[in-house]
Amino acid sequence: MRVAVTGATGNLGTAVLRRLLDPGTGRAPAGESTTVTGVVRRPPDPTTAPEPLGRVDWVAVDLASDDAERVLAEAFEGHDAVVHLAWGFQPGRDDARLRATAVDGTLNVARAAVRAGVPHLVHMSSVGAYAPRVSLDPVDESYPTTGVPGSAYSRDKSDVERILDGLEAEHPGLAVARLRPGLVGQAEAGSALLRYALPALVPRVAVRAVPVLPMDRGTVVPVVHAHDVADAVRRVLEQRATGPFNLAAEPPVTAEDIATALGARLVHVPAAVVRRAAALAWHARVSRLDPGWLDLAHTVPLVDTTRARTELGWGPGISATDALADAVAGMAEGPDGGTPVLRPRTVAGEARRLLTGLSTSRRPTP
Repeated sequence: MRVAVTGATGNLGTAVLRRLLDPGTGRAPAGESTTVTGVVRRPPDPTTAPEPLGRVDWVAVDLASDDAERVLAEAFEGHDAVVHLAWGFQPGRDDARLRATAVDGTLNVARAAVRAGVPHLVHMSSVGAYAPRVSLDPVDESYPTTGVPGSAYSRDKSDVERILDGLEAEHPGLAVARLRPGLVGQAEAGSALLRYALPALVPRVAVRAVPVLPMDRGTVVPVVHAHDVADAVRRVLEQRATGPFNLAAEPPVTAEDIATALGARLVHVPAAVVRRAAALAWHARVSRLDPGWLDLAHTVPLVDTTRARTELGWGPGISATDALADAVAGMAEGPDGGTPVLRPRTVAGEARRLLTGLSTSRRPTP
């Protein structure tokens, strides 16, 4: 089986590669030998990358570029499936650029898959595509995918769902699967998660030095480990499954669980107050955390995973609280994930990137 994986060097991408190619963590779909083409913007050096990254055929392409569809179609030729994981999270203040990668990039991937005659497209959606919850009762895959208005990430995920609706209507012979995981974590992605959230000059050891956590005690979110999401991808490929699948582990993660993982004491602060404080910090450029992420955290529905369990035979091997603990440990310890995306985060490195960004953003003096 030949599988092309976009976003293959990220949090989920590296987990999927291990599941497809490493016999120590998973088996090849349907017992077949598997070859993988990794489609990324910044390929790793195959001579120094850890296994199984060295056994991947790498293709470099920016999904939002003018010639992306052509390059992708050439890369997808002869493949049995495309697993589309790529998504942009930085620069967090440039919604247009993120949308170009997420929405336009997905459209380019979908069109290229059709153009290359690929029979199966597996798209990594998210529970973030769902409308705000109305209760804490878990929702199934029929829940509206209209997104959370305050979150650019959620709006983009929702818009991509509409793209896939149109794709299925226009090309009924193409098998399309959509995976909708909760918050996905693993230790190897800890540095990447910190780059999205913490100010550049805050060291990673600060993760273990949080005395109190101001958060609404009613916060509860679905969480799943990257390894378990990768296992769902493998099962979808094995069965050439179609349609949407919710993915989350038990129990749902609460504010108290987050405080425990950080070694902090939870201090209840209403969600609206937390959101206002985050917005002030964001606009003052003190924080990298877009307040839309809090809108998502405060309203995302919990999900029913019955369909994945019954149709795919899937079940998470890691609890949600253990997945959270693994991600927090990765943030504090900064392991090297072996790719440009999952490189270790250091204050010196962040400072260099900050200074470089400031210098390149200055306009020439008239």
